[in-house]
Amino acid sequence: MNRIIGRIKAVWLEFVNMKLRWVGYVSCHHYRRFFYRLFGMKIGRGSTLHIRASFYNVANISIGEDSIIGEGAVLDGRDKLTIGNHVDIATEVMIYNSQHNIKDPAFCAVSAPVVIEDYVFIGPRAIILPGVTIKKGAVVGAGAVVTKDVEEGLVVGGVPAKQIGKRDVKNLNYRLGRAAWFR
Repeated sequence: MNRIIGRIKAVWLEFVNMKLRWVGYVSCHHYRRFFYRLFGMKIGRGSTLHIRASFYNVANISIGEDSIIGEGAVLDGRDKLTIGNHVDIATEVMIYNSQHNIKDPAFCAVSAPVVIEDYVFIGPRAIILPGVTIKKGAVVGAGAVVTKDVEEGLVVGGVPAKQIGKRDVKNLNYRLGRAAWFR
């Protein structure tokens, strides 16, 4: 009986994810944000999610104030995903918090929360893997694959991501601007 109930829950979640994927193609930002919130995503004031974003279980996703999620981003909510304030996540970034354990004979899924702190920039097509924390003011270069925590103010890039610089800016206090209504 537990297997049947579990399967029904999984199918329902897949159905909701499909509907939200369709919502992601609607060109009005306010419409998309309304439905994402309706299904449980926490979205702070002034934050925007651009067109074609995809999600896995929006109820576990929390986005702070004045943050931007770029076109075609994938946000995984199978475990907790926390995105801070004034975070800029570029186009087609993928943030995962669940993956298969390749050392397990049963190939089971393992998950761990992902935390992205305030004033972080993640470049286009970067991939963030489960259990990673990206600390305040860090920068992840385009196409990087982040497998470990990124310390405050560091600039990382490559596969796997390694330090390539440091962001020598103190007292970050910028705002990212208002939502592009039809993007």
